[in-house]
Amino acid sequence: MTSASLNPASGPARRTVVAAAGAAGLAVALTACGGSGDDSSDAQSATGGSASSGGTGGGDNAAAGAALTTTADIPEGGGKVFGDKKVVVTQPAAGDFKAFSAVCTHQGCAVKSVQDGVIHCPCHNSNFSITDGSVKSGPATKALPSVPIKVSGDSITLA
Repeated sequence: MTSASLNPASGPARRTVVAAAGAAGLAVALTACGGSGDDSSDAQSATGGSASSGGTGGGDNAAAGAALTTTADIPEGGGKVFGDKKVVVTQPAAGDFKAFSAVCTHQGCAVKSVQDGVIHCPCHNSNFSITDGSVKSGPATKALPSVPIKVSGDSITLA
């Protein structure tokens, strides 16, 4: 009496297939939350803001002493994103320059624009204050970290 083998034909196990499908779905979701890679340094804007003093604080986003821009390039009440340096520089009030990390605290996307007194992250529409980096609207719950800068004449550099 002979019987057929109880082992199924060779191929991936059901657990392997389900795990691979889950990993692929996770990869797609994470890619959708990532930056677009075209770190445009032309994202800027013009209005809104309030007074405060100098940009200070932590941040490991770019090399100290690296020239960023000139004061004339940062609109009063607005700012400019420097995607290649992962820094956003703002001017909440005339002559008052601030810098913050350009990496959103929600899921690490790059912020892309400064408009109407807020720094905007396009991934999930978080908005941050140009004055202190605090969250104006979520889903982000933590402020953008300050990045120290030095304003010398009309030049703005990383401190």
